[in-house]
Amino acid sequence: MEGTPVEQVIQSVKDYYDQHGIFLKRFGFGKKPGLVIIDMAYGWTDPEYATGSQRLDEAVIEIRRLLEVFRERSLPVVYTTSPFRQEDVAPFQATKESEKMFRPWDVHACEIDSRLAPRNDEFVIYKDNASAFFGTHLAAHLIDKGVDTLVVTGCSTSACVRATVTDARAYRFKAIIPRECVQDRAAAAHEWNLFDMDAKFGDVVATDEVLAYLKELDTEEKQD
Repeated sequence: MEGTPVEQVIQSVKDYYDQHGIFLKRFGFGKKPGLVIIDMAYGWTDPEYATGSQRLDEAVIEIRRLLEVFRERSLPVVYTTSPFRQEDVAPFQATKESEKMFRPWDVHACEIDSRLAPRNDEFVIYKDNASAFFGTHLAAHLIDKGVDTLVVTGCSTSACVRATVTDARAYRFKAIIPRECVQDRAAAAHEWNLFDMDAKFGDVVATDEVLAYLKELDTEEKQD
């Protein structure tokens, strides 16, 4: 089998699903989308932090494309980040050596990257767990706004993005994951989790497909 080891594993699982006629079905888009931007704070986007990665730079560019359109259409936008508590710092600093190499975790690490800065009227959730839903008001907020389709962006693909997508499905929202708008520190974890989410919990699509969907919504509203 050709391809990288990760591509080979993905293909073998896909072949199994195809053979048994399970998973890998499209969930589709609904009628009212909302956008969630997960943990695009400096602790994750700035490589000077041990937990940060320059791999998120391209995701920032793609998220901004979606953010502009959501704002133009006055569609719901939600951000998440972590609350800063001094007693919680230790898990993010593995060793004293890492403190010498990387900036220690601080209040700035929890601030959302200025390239994606939220507006005053946009909902910011400070979460303690991976999922943007667990222990937060996200589900209630989306229901109140009439949202049935949640476009999930941010980081990390293998952790907070995946947990949010899984819970979105549990709450019966249609989860849409624009491939270019999510990222992970590890390429292998990124690719595997994109495949697995697409197979079971949501639709992994190109950013351009989401933009086309938003344009179609405009057309439908004019016809109505």
